[in-house]
Amino acid sequence: MAEFVKVARAGDIPPGSGITVEVGDKPIALFNCDGAFYAIDDSCPHQGGPLGEGEVEGSIVACPWHEWRYDVRTGVNVDDDTCKVATYPVKIDGDDLLIEL
Repeated sequence: MAEFVKVARAGDIPPGSGITVEVGDKPIALFNCDGAFYAIDDSCPHQGGPLGEGEVEGSIVACPWHEWRYDVRTGVNVDDDTCKVATYPVKIDGDDLLIEL
């Protein structure tokens, strides 16, 4: 059964930015899109770039290596909807951010 795991505090991620968190040995990219938080796999399918380090515009993150862009709400690549990264539910508990794996 999946469970929620605390990974960060909401104050750790300013609006319009993302970070990479480790859940066990799995890197997850966590984003703040105007107060709504989203989690996706950190590794870009193209060549493994760290999505948590990418620039965020609205709900779109661009991989810092080659600019592949993903909607953090769905994990879908904005230029090729057959390319997708996994998404994870995020829950807010006070100021704590929890991800379900």
